[in-house]
Amino acid sequence: MSQTTIVPHTQEPLVTRQYPSTSELDATIAKAASAQKEWSKVPLAERIAIGYKFIDEFKSLTNSTPLFLELTMQMGRPISQIPSEINGFLDRAQYMLSIANEALADVPLTDTDKPGFRRFIRRTALGVVLVIAPWNYPYLTSINSVLPALIAGNAVLLKPSPQTPLTAERFVTALQKAGVPSDVIHVVHMSPELTKHAIESKEVNFVSFTGSVVGGRAVEEAAVGAKGIKGVALELGGKDPAYVRSDADLDYTVAELVDGAMYNSGQSCCAVERIYVHESVYDPFVEKYANLVKTSYRLGDPTSPSTNLGPVVSLASAARIRKQVADAVRAGAKVLIPEDLFPEAKEDTAYVAPQVLVDVDHTMDVMMEETFGPIVGIQKVSSDEEAIKLMNDSQYGLTASVWTRVPVSSSSDSDDSEDAFLKIADALETGTVFLNRCDYLDPALPWTGVKDSGRGISLSRYGYDQLTRAKSVHMKMKTA
Repeated sequence: MSQTTIVPHTQEPLVTRQYPSTSELDATIAKAASAQKEWSKVPLAERIAIGYKFIDEFKSLTNSTPLFLELTMQMGRPISQIPSEINGFLDRAQYMLSIANEALADVPLTDTDKPGFRRFIRRTALGVVLVIAPWNYPYLTSINSVLPALIAGNAVLLKPSPQTPLTAERFVTALQKAGVPSDVIHVVHMSPELTKHAIESKEVNFVSFTGSVVGGRAVEEAAVGAKGIKGVALELGGKDPAYVRSDADLDYTVAELVDGAMYNSGQSCCAVERIYVHESVYDPFVEKYANLVKTSYRLGDPTSPSTNLGPVVSLASAARIRKQVADAVRAGAKVLIPEDLFPEAKEDTAYVAPQVLVDVDHTMDVMMEETFGPIVGIQKVSSDEEAIKLMNDSQYGLTASVWTRVPVSSSSDSDDSEDAFLKIADALETGTVFLNRCDYLDPALPWTGVKDSGRGISLSRYGYDQLTRAKSVHMKMKTA
């Protein structure tokens, strides 16, 4: 069996990769499990040094191969926007390496209350980690788990999406050139059946999955049914809300929220998909928002440097997005972006026009179910309390953003102060709360979700906790 990557904007085949047989996959897993035992004995300082060399190797790879065009051809993002993912990939690698010594160090306990004893907590590698990466940000998402897992002493099996197989191969090539042993890091192209088989393997100790809720449930079910108990991290979908308060800087807020909804054609788990606007500024906000969408985007061939809105990933995805918009309109929603502004967005293509919907409510899928396209719904609210209620009225909880004035003086009215934002932040059921920004991952902060957005943590020092286990060492010292 094999997989073939279809170029979104041409619908032509790009690359084909063969799947291993079950016995071949088992052999790969066994090699990783054996190699991990030796890799975990390599001093942490040496593993970190290899990590820094990997950054240099990947930079060289980026300069010597058509990596930007390659990614555009695989998943359809405009080529002008590819460098931001590569830069983010390298920034996250740099940060996770910079904190590795501290995050993986033994944790000593003071023994003044227990003379004659020495106690500490050691971070120990899990073994073999299976990383299942998505197509929408294949470099940015895979770096979150792959590099920290290796630095912590694990072996890694990296399964890329069939849409972006070359990204994993580039990643692993740079790691191996930097000095990671070939059997410690493997690219594994697998069908769903083979993926289930790998998850169930007794030699796979942990699974890190980024993708859809449906996919995450399948991964968890396979892990539960596996031989032996293993951990699972699930980074799943989002229906991320934004709340625009009455005192927000509208010009700034509109520009940020348009980009937060439309960048990468809205194909981000933390893209802004629904906006709640205080009634006092609703009309000017909507007018500014729609006008900016109408005038800011050129939908077309993503390999052209002048294109800033590319196709969505597949014909099936495009059809699903169009249906969600059509269903909302039939239920009473109003579209603000004329279709003729984007003639490339035709049926039976992967091109989807950006769209802004008003007169929406929570009976509509466009405000409740993940869209993963360049579509946003805008709803009027009368108070912070109503906004909080609507923002929390979702099966998802990945990120949320609040847009309001932050005073430079503590003497300002407390209702408009940072305290007001923090009260809202405390009430929101989400993994990350932003103030006056959105659609961003800071590698120093834990990336996590609640509800159907998943469980587990990547990035930050807590990302290392997920990829290791705590071993308690309790020593009774010899006394005279």
